[in-house]
Amino acid sequence: MSKPGSLYIYGQSSFTMDILLDSKMKPHLPLVSLLLVLGFVFAEITAADGQYLIGVGSYDMTGPAAGVNMMGYANLEQNSAGIHFRLRARTFIVAESSQGRRFAFVNLDAGMASQLVTIKVLEKLKSRYGNLYTEENVAISGIHTHAGPGGYLQYLIYSITSLGFVQQSFDAIVTAIEQSIVMAHNSLKPGSILMNTGEVENAGINRSPSAYLLNPAEERARYSANVDKEMTLLKFVDDASGKSIGAFSWYATHGTSMSRDNKLISGDNKGAAARFFEDWFTSSSTNKSSATSTKSSTTSEIRTLIKKAQTIKATGGTTCGKTTSQGFKVRKNDGSLFVGAFCQSNVGDVTPNVLGAFCTDSGKPCDFNHSSCHGNDMLCIGRGPGYPDEILSTKIIGERQFQKASDLFKSATERLSGKLDYRHAYVNFTNIEVELDGNNRVRTCPAALGPGFAAGTTDGPGVFGFQQGDTKINELWKNLRDFLQKPSQYQEECQKPKAVLLSSGEMFKPYAWAPAILPIQILRLGRLIILSVPGEFTTMAGRRLREAVKNTLITNGNGEFDINTHVVIAGLTNTYSQYITTFEEYAHQRYEAASTLYGPYTLTAYMQEFNELAIAMAKGEPNTKGPSPPDLSSVQISYLINPIGDSPPLGVKFGDIKQDIVQPKTGSFQKGDKPSATFWSADPRYDLLTEGTYAVVEMLQGKRWVPVYDDDDFSLFFKWSLDNVTFNGLATIEWEVPPEASSGVFRLRHFGSSKKTKDSPNVYFTGACSAFTVS
Repeated sequence: MSKPGSLYIYGQSSFTMDILLDSKMKPHLPLVSLLLVLGFVFAEITAADGQYLIGVGSYDMTGPAAGVNMMGYANLEQNSAGIHFRLRARTFIVAESSQGRRFAFVNLDAGMASQLVTIKVLEKLKSRYGNLYTEENVAISGIHTHAGPGGYLQYLIYSITSLGFVQQSFDAIVTAIEQSIVMAHNSLKPGSILMNTGEVENAGINRSPSAYLLNPAEERARYSANVDKEMTLLKFVDDASGKSIGAFSWYATHGTSMSRDNKLISGDNKGAAARFFEDWFTSSSTNKSSATSTKSSTTSEIRTLIKKAQTIKATGGTTCGKTTSQGFKVRKNDGSLFVGAFCQSNVGDVTPNVLGAFCTDSGKPCDFNHSSCHGNDMLCIGRGPGYPDEILSTKIIGERQFQKASDLFKSATERLSGKLDYRHAYVNFTNIEVELDGNNRVRTCPAALGPGFAAGTTDGPGVFGFQQGDTKINELWKNLRDFLQKPSQYQEECQKPKAVLLSSGEMFKPYAWAPAILPIQILRLGRLIILSVPGEFTTMAGRRLREAVKNTLITNGNGEFDINTHVVIAGLTNTYSQYITTFEEYAHQRYEAASTLYGPYTLTAYMQEFNELAIAMAKGEPNTKGPSPPDLSSVQISYLINPIGDSPPLGVKFGDIKQDIVQPKTGSFQKGDKPSATFWSADPRYDLLTEGTYAVVEMLQGKRWVPVYDDDDFSLFFKWSLDNVTFNGLATIEWEVPPEASSGVFRLRHFGSSKKTKDSPNVYFTGACSAFTVS
């Protein structure tokens, strides 16, 4: 229920409407005016008291799980071939009143935001809500997983390895963002927002420490570590029920626990943290879990279970409806689910591979300055805490973030209150004049990449023959560069000490290779300031930006902002423009500096432009909007081949078993075992089964098979491949039996979709393997 006096604002009161417009009378105009004024007053009072309208939403954005290159490592061989766990778009909306100021923050289980995605999402929101949600007050931020399907960004440099634009990948993300915002909007209700902060231990280290050391010693001395350990968490509470509806946190660590060789779609460590958090909240709220038990089965009970399982055979492939798999989902997305999101921050030089980087040939630490081994960048690989098991590393880093978030969630007491505000601008970053010290003026440059970019990082090495820190290019690569686009003399001078390996900002055939116009944005929620940045700031670059904006707000805010103003960076937001280092780090030209597109003064330009937004916000004034970025949807090209394997081999149906469960000699699987089954299947690109599942673990309860795990679970893997002989599709479902699983009889079920001709409707199918026992 709303507070007394606030019913009119929220548009929930029929009593108010009866006063405003009696069926037998004309509207009471003086009363209408009075109530309108009171409405604005109440909006300010509730915000000041710490009560806003809050809403959260979440929607499946899992893209094509076969044959699409993954975005992040730029590895041509890293094409999707199954699902580790599903990807989601998670949104929170906070508003001062039903028609008052508001903003929506969207957290994507994606590598980064995309300008074209943002453009199309805003078009869809405008058709639904008019001008309620615009570029001004919508922020779309990526978690930076390197295990999501690519092909959804509009600039050519980011779609080369995906063989161009991938419409299916793009549509999945746009739809999920729109639907998550719709869910959050429809669930708006009076609520409180609690904020808490704390340090996450051992979830990230600096992968370019030699560059960090180039920052001034007195500046480094102000910080206890060469990475930011702080996590900021917001807890959303429904005031009427007192129940929490969601939590969003910001913390910087790369989404590279999963390696460049991984081919399973995954939200990496931040997606894992979100899944752990949401499941923890649900289980702790209901105090139960349908698939867990602390009771141990006796030997006789296990024998009985084994005998029962032996009588249950595989079902064979059968047809089903389009939405059947949704009915088998363990977590039904009916809008009531708790939403827990783990957002990205100034992640540029932070790796989750916390054991350090080592040479694969000798096992010794890599060269400190160049992260290479005997001059070979390909041999230097970072190790996660679960090394050599990347799935385990992903889980551990995810758990460390989840554990801190749950601690902050449980102990959060500070209730945010005060004004809600936002500022947004588009800035052409290719030619910004920056004032350095009152006398010297410099400029940013057209986008360019240096040879250190080609070397890659310890998270994912790049091309042989390059090293981080390179400032020279050999003649072979120069000739190839000049064939594509010889950089102008101005560009080469502007980018120094970076050597220009690829002058992407001067390349426009067949269309623009790199962004020029970037969005910058500030969101305010009481004393919390969120800086939406379209790239990856390094640790020190992020610190400088946060400090600059905070000082500007305090200086120009007439007492409205003070030392308690809390600033967070939301990285990879609204579009993507690679890295931003400090001027000192740029001189070293490691990967992050070589990927800082707009030259040595990129960070200085960001600080200048964000300060202008901050001044406008502090003074309550509008800001200059700037030139809009292009919509390049009409010129996108794609060379991705269509799915193959439209039909199964003769004599079998889709969903039939090719390889049934191999029963253990003991007759029963133990916790930690990995029962698996392989089904004849069709390419998952035929249908993404959005809010559904390709894989299910069913448990026999009485005479009913009950879904207990699906492909959104960390323990269940859906893997897709082509048969080596027939080249027909195969789906393998593998379940790593978790420690908390109950003893009982289980089976694995597969869902999929096929179509035999281009014009025929999709045919949906399912199949289940023979039963097995877990003891």
